[in-house]
Amino acid sequence: MPLTELTTRALASIAAADSVKALEELRVHMLGKSGELTAQLKTLGALPPEERKEKGAALNRVKEELSAALEARKTSLETQELDERLASETIDVTLPATPSMTGSIHPITQVTEELIAIFADFGFQVAEGPEIEDDFHNFTALNIPESHPARQMHDTFYLKGILGDATDNAVAQHAVLRTHTSPVQVRTMQSQTPPIRIIAPGATYRSDSDMTHTPMFHQIEGLVIEKNIHMGHLKGLLHDALGAFFGLEQVPMRFRASFFPFTEPSAEVDIGCKRGRDALVIGEGSDWLEVAGCGMVHPNVLRNCGLDPDEWQGFAFGCGIERLAMLKYNIPDLRTMFAGDVRWLNHYGFRALDIPSLVKGVTA
Repeated sequence: MPLTELTTRALASIAAADSVKALEELRVHMLGKSGELTAQLKTLGALPPEERKEKGAALNRVKEELSAALEARKTSLETQELDERLASETIDVTLPATPSMTGSIHPITQVTEELIAIFADFGFQVAEGPEIEDDFHNFTALNIPESHPARQMHDTFYLKGILGDATDNAVAQHAVLRTHTSPVQVRTMQSQTPPIRIIAPGATYRSDSDMTHTPMFHQIEGLVIEKNIHMGHLKGLLHDALGAFFGLEQVPMRFRASFFPFTEPSAEVDIGCKRGRDALVIGEGSDWLEVAGCGMVHPNVLRNCGLDPDEWQGFAFGCGIERLAMLKYNIPDLRTMFAGDVRWLNHYGFRALDIPSLVKGVTA
């Protein structure tokens, strides 16, 4: 092929190349080891000296021309591809930020919602009350005598000032931060006519702080007031509720005799477990673990709330929400729940839309 025709065709092909890849293939075809122009350079050795000199110079000019054209076209194509990529990947900074999971639900909140879902299925309603209480609702109405250690300053946070005045015929009472959610039960019995079936979750306060206690913690207490209620109903309810909470059909459970001023008889609730070096397994093994306290409502408490103990009976139970959270989700240290460490919350927290319900199950 004449050199002029080869040059013209090659320059046209370079100009028509639509990608860097196609351009590289064209370069190999023209200037590679087996390329058309390279093949003509290999024939120079067979030519006479004068003709070899003239044709060699011409071939070198064509090679330089094609190389320059290839480089210019490659730069143009790379610029074009970059422009197209930038156009397709452009971020519009005026648009709202892309939604992302930047928060999570604290295990205390999650367990509280799980317990509410479980007891709601048993017909319980959620009751609430003030966290600043008076002496009557926090102690006296619950049959806690004046000499009881719980009333001492080293167990209870007393606040300056008093609650109640002559305008509402209330007896002036020293204000305290409630030491349990039992005052909610008292207020409910005073304001509602039985039958009553409530749970009372919330924050409580005691002057106590060590590896297993904090000055502020959370409890959930339950109260049932009806006619002909007995301990068998209490045990059956707790068995089914704990089974639903831990995701077990059968929960080894026992009542162990105890004493609380506001219940008679009273019992500690233990569940079966197996203690390992690295984890605690609920529902297996021969060990026992205390999870709650319970008992039949003391007749004095019923009288203090305006109910006739000869007509109405009831039972009550209570447990620490943090303790249940630690058992279920293998949280080793109580204090980390209040440390405010975002890394801890990212590890133990729950998605905001994972709302507990018995339809999908409350066991994670």
